[in-house]
Amino acid sequence: MLPWKRVLRPLAALLLTAAVAVVPAATARADSAPSSGWNNYSCKPSATHPRPVVLVHGTFGNSVDNWLALAPYLVDRGYCVYSLDYGQLPGVPLFNGLGPIDKSAEQLQTFVDKVLASTGAAKADLVGHSQGGMMPRYYLKFLGGAPKVNTLVGIAPDNHGATLSGLANLLPYFPGAEDLLSAATPGLADQIAGSEFLTKLNAGGDTVAGVHYTVIATKYDEVATPYSSQFLTGSDVHNVLLQNLCSVDLSEHVAIGLLDRIAFHEVANALDPAHATATTCASVFS
Repeated sequence: MLPWKRVLRPLAALLLTAAVAVVPAATARADSAPSSGWNNYSCKPSATHPRPVVLVHGTFGNSVDNWLALAPYLVDRGYCVYSLDYGQLPGVPLFNGLGPIDKSAEQLQTFVDKVLASTGAAKADLVGHSQGGMMPRYYLKFLGGAPKVNTLVGIAPDNHGATLSGLANLLPYFPGAEDLLSAATPGLADQIAGSEFLTKLNAGGDTVAGVHYTVIATKYDEVATPYSSQFLTGSDVHNVLLQNLCSVDLSEHVAIGLLDRIAFHEVANALDPAHATATTCASVFS
């Protein structure tokens, strides 16, 4: 690939994220979303779908914009669906997931407890995009979340770090850049491959007992690279490459979480494996 394309791809992903974040829906709070059926605290899980689904947005995302497509998709299939905001920085509206990730995991812990208390369910399922697919692993491993979670689905999760197609590897060549990143946006610094946070997270194994893990990756990812670094190792892990399901799917890091119905179909399969159906290019119409 030409060098300029390697630079423009992550830039384009960031711009797309920013564009989505400023649509009118961004002015709505997550708790005002029941008109689309999610964050409805009167919802009670059915016998068919007995666990509520908690959606965990990615870096620069929020509880509304990240899920304008996937949340209704799951609600239409009979799930009680909830989403949270986490990792907020003072004075930075809408763009979340920038605070220290261990503190973000504590916010997830509190939110899951709230959802379980509301629904009466014993366990929840978690679906996260990018950082939102990786951060819950800290909750499961260090904050006692494993007994409260049945399934974790990561869509393009940076489980072993984000390199932005190698651009993050240039940080050591710019004196002070890493310190500035850590001070201003610790959530970004925590996601750099080799960070202290990721070293702790992945020490002793990727998974914890009792939780089912699914990772959905795209080979066109330009953020969590190489895409194979997203995959987990463990006895109860299902790693999926989107292009093995539909070779013409061109989704990259942002699109796979925001609007890819082929990926969404695979999410639904992970949440209800007993009734899973084959995911193909035709799943875009399902």
